[in-house]
Amino acid sequence: MSPKSRIPRPDPGDSWVPRPKRRETPLGLLRHAATFLGSCVLGGVLLAGLILPAAGAVGLGAKNGAEGFQSIPDDFKTPPLTQATQIFDAKGGLIAKVYERDRTVIPADRMSPLIRKAQVDIEDSRFYEHGAVDLKGVLRAITKNAESGAAVQGASTLTQQYVKNVNVELAGDDPVAVREAQRKTLGRKIQELRYAIKLEEDLPKEQILTNYLNITFYGHQAYGIEAAAQRYFGRSAKDLDLPEAAMLAGLVQNPSQYDPKLHPVAAKKRRDTVIDKMVENKHITADQAREAKAAPLGLNYQEPQNGCITAQAGMGFFCDYVRHVVRQDPAFGKSAGERKKLWDTGGLNIYTTLDPDKQAAAQNAVSTKVYVSDPVSAAMTMVEPGTGKILAMAQTRPYGLAKEKNQTVVNFNVDAAMGGGVGFQPGSNFKPIVAAAALEAGLPPTQQYDAPNRMDWPTMKTCDGTWKNLSKGKKEGVIPNESPSEKGPYALKQAMALSVNTYFVQMEQEIGLCAVKQMANKLGVTARAGGDPLQEVPALGLGTQEVSPLTMANVYATFAARGSYCAPVAISRITTVDGKDVPVAPVHCDQVMSEDTADVLNSVLLGVTEKGGTARDLQLDDGRQIAGKTGTTDEKKSAWFTGYTGNLSASVWLGSPGTKIPMRNIRIGGQYQAEVYGATGPGPIWQQAMSDAVRGMPDKEFTTVVIPDPVRRDPGCGTPTDPSVPAGCTGAPSPGATGRPRGTGPSTGGQNGGQNGGSTGGRNGGSTGGPTSDQTWGQTGGAIGGLIGRATPYTPPDDGGDQ
Repeated sequence: MSPKSRIPRPDPGDSWVPRPKRRETPLGLLRHAATFLGSCVLGGVLLAGLILPAAGAVGLGAKNGAEGFQSIPDDFKTPPLTQATQIFDAKGGLIAKVYERDRTVIPADRMSPLIRKAQVDIEDSRFYEHGAVDLKGVLRAITKNAESGAAVQGASTLTQQYVKNVNVELAGDDPVAVREAQRKTLGRKIQELRYAIKLEEDLPKEQILTNYLNITFYGHQAYGIEAAAQRYFGRSAKDLDLPEAAMLAGLVQNPSQYDPKLHPVAAKKRRDTVIDKMVENKHITADQAREAKAAPLGLNYQEPQNGCITAQAGMGFFCDYVRHVVRQDPAFGKSAGERKKLWDTGGLNIYTTLDPDKQAAAQNAVSTKVYVSDPVSAAMTMVEPGTGKILAMAQTRPYGLAKEKNQTVVNFNVDAAMGGGVGFQPGSNFKPIVAAAALEAGLPPTQQYDAPNRMDWPTMKTCDGTWKNLSKGKKEGVIPNESPSEKGPYALKQAMALSVNTYFVQMEQEIGLCAVKQMANKLGVTARAGGDPLQEVPALGLGTQEVSPLTMANVYATFAARGSYCAPVAISRITTVDGKDVPVAPVHCDQVMSEDTADVLNSVLLGVTEKGGTARDLQLDDGRQIAGKTGTTDEKKSAWFTGYTGNLSASVWLGSPGTKIPMRNIRIGGQYQAEVYGATGPGPIWQQAMSDAVRGMPDKEFTTVVIPDPVRRDPGCGTPTDPSVPAGCTGAPSPGATGRPRGTGPSTGGQNGGQNGGSTGGRNGGSTGGPTSDQTWGQTGGAIGGLIGRATPYTPPDDGGDQ
């Protein structure tokens, strides 16, 4: 019969096999013992100097030793440990947990007494009896290691281990600093001993143990006992029972070797060893030990959930936007380094503005109307007018790194500086900005231009000079309208509803490019999405310079808020894990245009969604009032719809982010489209999402003004004030008129009301001088006249000068 092998058999289901003990000769054992003893003698000599630095230390120098001893950093006792940060939506739901190290620091009273006893018993059973150095432990280690022929037992106290962990923690993510903190050199050991001694002087044992339990690593990305309890058992550290506490305490020595998922048998043996230690130290009874050993490991393992990639309901991009806000907003630190440290250190509870219901509505719309596998994608942002709060941020392509699954980490809703790309040309979505600049400059709501079907780009004034068309007669020197039938004259409301290019080019020419750029800046369009400055060229007003959906949603939210622009807000509150508030940037709003201008714009943009407008088919399910504007770029490479109610603004972009695919003869969301426009591509996405999002919200209508619809006048109709106007002719301003509007109506009373616009008599025009119809026309004319009357008389810019 062969002799029994000294190598233990591997347990079934366990992939870890203990290494066999190495045979040693008596001479070899003596050599190990002598080596270890020599090191300890040297350490003892050094230790004597550390313990009594002021009394004179052998080989260290009394004065220098005392001064060095006192130089322990103040934050070493309770260092700012890296913790997990939690990001919540506006209703308190968890969006994601992000961390450099998954840790939640907790006080002693939130730790089970069993884990505190188990950790001490297996790591340093004489913790409460010795100082920073356990001389008995040193001698015991010498004996054990000499007997085994290997370093199977260390002599570091729990306090010394804590010091080592702090050094590693303070090294952060710098690999060189981490290696230095872990180096087993004499100098490093001396420093650790010095700090351990000082900590034992300054902190009670219970606090050192609490600190140790919060800092130590338990495997599977779990740092600290709270994260470990959650990782392996799905429960808090305060609720750990005896078998659970013993298993976790046993992990610390070697989290890989005793990994309960990979090596369950080894983990159970280690757990039982801890239980035996607890019996030995009289912390539990033999009966308790037998019952605990009989219990299975009982794992309820929770996979590590780290980063925005774990966010649900398409919230990953918003989560990433929050990260950029914290890393860039001066409210969170004066320097980039301070802000990075705040984010990396973590331990924050970040409460955001994201509305989970509106987010679900937006995500559902962009996902059902556009498939992930489609050659194009969609993105949508919702903003609350009057506050700038971002309520939803969704896109078709999911957040992630798997390109084969059409995932991306580029947030199509925001500018490059905030995690987005270079943005997309908004097309006619930009035209309301031109209109806002014109109205603020003093042009009337009834402003008309001949708006031919096509025209050369005209000379235009810029902030610093003049732009001139150097390509007249060439294709690039001409601007056409979308349809051959589009030719003026048009007034503002008609031109906006039909999105007439040449009308807005003539408007730009009259007010100058500088006014357009300045209005764009006021509305938050301070640069192109990629970071380049806006160029003062005529095509600016037609939306050829890239922006993001967040930017456009906020522009239109300003219209809804009657001219009050509020910077986008994603974070409403931040607290630390111990409940302290972290200052956040306050809501910042400015009145960037008059309420009168905003009211006219809202009235004009209502016309886009009414009969005859490009977005006439995009009504919401509950029929509430909406305003907005379509936008389609050249070759149909991008299409937009930005629209709003009185209390919610949303912008939708549709297109290909990289290859710029023309959206012609294309299938999107399973539907064939011969040609995509703002009203037919992004429009239905906006309609579906907004119908769901506004459900249950108050129906807030706009403050509007009546803008008379001009008509084309036949030559026989005469002038508006001609008493011989034939039947069927109205008193609308003549085509091409660019002067102040006049009140219209069949009687002089109504006309005079408009002509006196801006005065009390103008606003009441016709109220005492004519029939009811005259009163209505007079009041309308007075309202328009009042709007114009407040403005400085407008003088068209000089066309002279060079570009």
